[in-house]
Order: sequence, then C-alpha cells, then structure tokens
Amino acid sequence: MKVVHDQIADQAYAAVRIMGGGLLRAGARAISRTRPPDARSLDESIAGRLAIGGLNGAFGDGLHARRSALATPMTIRRAGRDVAVAPDALANAFADATPKLAVFVHGLCETDGAWRFGAERHPPYGEQLRTDHGFTPLYLRYNTGRHVSENGRELATVLHELVGSWPVEVQEIALIGHSMGGLVSRSACHYSDGHWWPSTVRHVFTLGTPHTGAPLEQAATVATAALGRLPETRGFARALSGRSAGIQDLGRGYLVDEDWADQDPEAFFKQAGSEIPFLARANHYFVCATVPADADAPAGRVVGDLLVLRPSAWGQRRRGERLRFPVEHYHHVGGAHHFDLLGHPAIYAQISTWLARRPAPALGIHAGE
Repeated sequence: MKVVHDQIADQAYAAVRIMGGGLLRAGARAISRTRPPDARSLDESIAGRLAIGGLNGAFGDGLHARRSALATPMTIRRAGRDVAVAPDALANAFADATPKLAVFVHGLCETDGAWRFGAERHPPYGEQLRTDHGFTPLYLRYNTGRHVSENGRELATVLHELVGSWPVEVQEIALIGHSMGGLVSRSACHYSDGHWWPSTVRHVFTLGTPHTGAPLEQAATVATAALGRLPETRGFARALSGRSAGIQDLGRGYLVDEDWADQDPEAFFKQAGSEIPFLARANHYFVCATVPADADAPAGRVVGDLLVLRPSAWGQRRRGERLRFPVEHYHHVGGAHHFDLLGHPAIYAQISTWLARRPAPALGIHAGE
C-alpha cells in the first residue's frame, strides 16, 4: 500500500505543476487503444484506477467534453463498485445503513480508493467513524479535471437524491473533503438551494483544502502568461495552459461559476475567488499538515504541506487575518505532507474529539446560509 501511496502522491504533485502535457495525452491515447469500450477493466486494478484518477485530474474537462469513456462520472462507491442512487440499490449495498452519513470527497487526481492510504498501519477514517460514532461512510468518486463549481452543483443534486433514497431517515451528515474535495463540498453547500439535505449537515471537515488558493498553481498561471509573450517560449505556454480547469481552479480556490464563466482570458484565474459564505447550520473544521522549514529558517517556523500553505488551508486571505471560526476548530499536524492527510492517526483522533464534543454550530465571522 505504501507503493500505491507514493505513486498517487507523485502523480498528483506532477499534475499540479505539469508542463509537458503531451506525455499524459500520449498515455491517454495508449490506454484508449487497449481498453474495452466501457473502460471497466481499468477499474479492476490499482494501477488502472491510478491511471484514471491521474488522467481525469490533468485533462478531465476535455475528456468530459468529448464524452470519453475515460471520463469519470460522479458516483457513490462501496467496496470499489458504483452504487446507483436509488432506494433498492442503496438498500442492497448498505444493509447496515445508519441515520448518520460521513461523505468522503477526494482531491485532485485521486479516486475513492485514496481514503485507504495507510490502511495497512491503521484503520481508514470511515471504518473508525462507523465503530466510534455510528456514521455510515460514503465515498464519492468524480472527475477532478472539471471546474469545482460544476462538481459542486452535481454533488448537491447527488446528496439530494441520496438523502431522499437512503434506507433509513437521515439525521446527520458530515462532509469530509481532502484538498480539492473541501472546495467541492463547500460549492455543493452553496448550490443546495431548494434541497433539504443541508439541514442535516452538522460537520464540514476540510483537510489541506486551498480555500484561498494553492501557490504552485498560482505560479503556473504567472509562468503561462510570461512564456506566452515570446515566440520562442509560446510552445511551453501552450503546453502549460493545457492543464485542466480543475487544476486552474485551485490557484484561487474558485467555488462558483461566476469566478470563471465569461471572464477575460487574460484575467482568468488571476483574480481572487468570490467570498462565498460557509454553511451556517454546520460546524466547520480546518486541518492542515506542516513540514519543518529549512534549517536556515527561524527556529520554530513551519511552512505548508508542500502544496497548500497553512493560511490557505485555514481560509485566511492574508497572513495574520482573523480566523473565521473559534480557534479550537483549527488543527495542524507537523512533519506530514499533503497526502498524509488522507489517513493519519493524529488527524482521526482530532476529528473524533470534535465529533464527541457535539457543539452547537459555531457561526464564523463570514458565515451565513
């Protein structure tokens, strides 16, 4: 499992800073020539699932637009299989359904299997939440190359149908998002008008989520513009600009269509994302990993998890800005990187502690419905 962990980590890091899009495109073409028409055989191996996650993260918007069989549709998964969001299918797949749901939303270039990272050392979060707190774990899989707002809107509809079709009456939902998954969860809450499922959301956990942007993608945006100014480097700019809409959304933490639709291409992805309020009915919790700074840095200083800096993971638009929620709603784990957040005993211990307290919703300074 450690090999798989390292592979997906390397793959996602590479996708965020991708400059040679031709390599992945060539890989996609090779897979296309060898797969059956429905591409299901890829889903039956770890390597195949890794390939699907990586291709969708890097070029998923294009795959979706072309209706490619390699494009990942949004589905609920159990034991590595799709589960239709319909009463009979859910009753058959979740004979052990409980009134409390923990919905896990993975990040860029990942699939639902990412939540099992580290499972050979300790139980996954979902299994522990069932045992300790009575939550039924539900794992989402989706195309991370599409815009966050497109996935958010679709997730809002899926949750509406899921709650209405669940085998028992839903009393409580916890949304747990890793990286981009936290943005998709927030976007779903924003696009939930007319749905009643948000009234059951009590907890929203974002693990290493770039609420205000990811520096590597911001650097890629600047590099694309700079390289495009000279004839000699425009080819590199074209390759860099081929990264997916989902990756580009991470640069500023975009959540809604208005952040990207009908925008001037020169300004696209350069402006800050819209200030979208947090769901008022829920408690929001922010987790990040931090790695030690270089030896030459001031003593005690820490940086981000190599992909997301702590201020962004905590929703601060400026370093030192006032936190939106009570300080006890924020937690960081030292000596860990971005993908350790998917399965870390210290993080589960903190999540469990927060759930055990069962506080009334703590409305942040920017919170609202």
